Amino acid sequence: MSTAKDLFIIAMDPESEHPVGQGDLSLALAGAELIDLIGAGAATLDGDRIVPGEAPVPADGLLAEAASALTRRTPYERVEDWLWRRGRDLAAAYRAALEEDGQLTRTRGGRSPFRADRVEPADTPDRRRAVDRLERNEPVLAVLASAVGLDDGRSGAEPEPDPGDEVVTTVLAVVHDAVMELEAVRQRRSLESAAFANVWRAP
Repeated sequence: MSTAKDLFIIAMDPESEHPVGQGDLSLALAGAELIDLIGAGAATLDGDRIVPGEAPVPADGLLAEAASALTRRTPYERVEDWLWRRGRDLAAAYRAALEEDGQLTRTRGGRSPFRADRVEPADTPDRRRAVDRLERNEPVLAVLASAVGLDDGRSGAEPEPDPGDEVVTTVLAVVHDAVMELEAVRQRRSLESAAFANVWRAP
């Protein structure tokens, strides 16, 4: 499976201590797709701009969609802009695709029949492989997981990609910055909402 699908499966782990925000996950999934496209020769970077490659369309359906979504005219798209554009609702797309493939299963969210169903990874070889990649601290997956808060309970040094692979390092850094930017937006909106509520409570 793709790095993005491995990341999504890990994010759905019911044993994770902290739920992952859909916006954070969508940005990281877009970054994972780009890294896989670069690895497959379907794209590369010129500075911070994504240059489409000549490799065949990936067999993975969502990666094929990502490849077809690359901007093919100069000036090429910046990595940051790609993350925000491609990442829009991307977590929902991965959830639907993985459910269709049988990689996710629905479980009842409690004893009450009125509780909403919860989606969890099915016990498949793909899930076990994704978990194994994370437990081995495979650099790209580990950094993406850490960016969205999925580094609970793992010890050792902070994972780092191969320092010689500047392209992957660039993508991972932009993913981290985008997730931080999204969190800053959330905090600002929370403060604005609290201030507005206080105005109405004032005597």
